[in-house]
Amino acid sequence: MQVKTMREDYGKLDKVEMSIWECCELLNDVVDDSDPDLDEPQIEHLLQTAEAIRKDYPDEDWLHLTGLIHDLGKVLLHPSFGGLPQWAVVGDTFPLGCAFDESIVHHKYFEYNSDSKNSTYSTKNGIYSEGCGLDNVMISWGHDDYMYLVAKENGTTLPPAALFIIRYHSFYPLHKSGAYKHLMSEDDVENLKWLKIFNKYDLYSKSKVRIDVEKVKPYYLSLIEKVSTTLVRKLGV
Repeated sequence: MQVKTMREDYGKLDKVEMSIWECCELLNDVVDDSDPDLDEPQIEHLLQTAEAIRKDYPDEDWLHLTGLIHDLGKVLLHPSFGGLPQWAVVGDTFPLGCAFDESIVHHKYFEYNSDSKNSTYSTKNGIYSEGCGLDNVMISWGHDDYMYLVAKENGTTLPPAALFIIRYHSFYPLHKSGAYKHLMSEDDVENLKWLKIFNKYDLYSKSKVRIDVEKVKPYYLSLIEKVSTTLVRKLGV
């Protein structure tokens, strides 16, 4: 019930507006406690990811921008944004309404979740059908789904692969362990190829080498102008 309430509340996107770059700067005050690699502000991770992709895929500007904005949903942690607790924003995501796969982090604790004892929810397909498509699957709430809603509802012109990356980059049971592939559509299969490419940069581009923000800022502002200039946020309080 908690997941549904958060998705409904934050999905309204009706309280405050800020630009994408302002949102990036807001992440200067955010550290993701679930990320064991670095204690740097999140804006450093965004720029390191985007710049690493830009180096290897210079012609895929949509992927550069996806690298920059993929974690912007973590602003939900910021006090000015409602200050949601870490458990409600970051960490791995997984489907609801079907069996919890053993590849989900801390899987053993699902024995305390009543869904694991429900005769429908505890089956392989649960309330879904094979090949139904991930768009039709309820995924646990987090910064991924929030940023996806923001981009989609603001009429972004980013391609479907970019939205897939934003929405499922924390869905590690799928793109790391291969779980839940039976629920994917043909489009999901194609988009997963890009997510796996992106994942290498999301995980392994982190470095103590600082990015010259002012140097790269004009490039990313030009990309932002192509897709959407505004993020609309819901405080949820």
